[in-house]
Amino acid sequence: MRAIITRHYKTIINASDQILGWGDSPRDKGWQADVEFVSDRLQEHGINFDAVYSSDLERSRQTAMFHARLLGIHIINDTPALNEVNYGKLYKKKKKWVAEHYPRHKKDPDFVYPGGESFRQMQQRSVSYLSSLAQKYPQQTVLFVVHAGVIRGLVSHFLDLNYADNLKHKISHRYIGDFLFDGEGCVRYDELGKPSGFVQEGVIEIPFSRPVADGSVVSAERQSAPEFSTPSALDV
Repeated sequence: MRAIITRHYKTIINASDQILGWGDSPRDKGWQADVEFVSDRLQEHGINFDAVYSSDLERSRQTAMFHARLLGIHIINDTPALNEVNYGKLYKKKKKWVAEHYPRHKKDPDFVYPGGESFRQMQQRSVSYLSSLAQKYPQQTVLFVVHAGVIRGLVSHFLDLNYADNLKHKISHRYIGDFLFDGEGCVRYDELGKPSGFVQEGVIEIPFSRPVADGSVVSAERQSAPEFSTPSALDV
């Protein structure tokens, strides 16, 4: 499976430096320019998609719908498995306040937020879900619209990075991650949009690749696949 992973549009809470998590917020000004940037980049690279997936949070679903319409895809598949980390009672708290009162915030991936979950728990559910789809769509290309925390967790896991050291990297609303899977493992990673903090801070170099079972290095060229439908899909 080739997984193209993007972030949702910017919200007012994103712009105000507050904790969002499983809550939601109206779109911030300039949101459409970010989404159109992503859409234009995908068209420039000539990527054709077989499916669109998102979290079940409104900002992710709405962004996925925007892309799906432009791609001529009439259903999206939304799931809580791809939701942002659940910050529980910290929803709408200022990030500076959270850092002062919860010193393990974005330092310890196993810290469970009051009334919520840990980054590790979020990473485990999103990795498990994406890995299952890599088995389901082995020769297909799938677009995912998710969240900054989810993206950090996926990059850290599939590129074998220490999770605790990589909880704070900037993920732009213009980020486009390009993951190529051989079975459940990622054999190639690149970025097609605004570079992530992983790249800007020198944690990784792109394109990243590792040999597959036969010793060859694979490319990210799309392979054709039959049309499909998913019973639990959301009509666009």
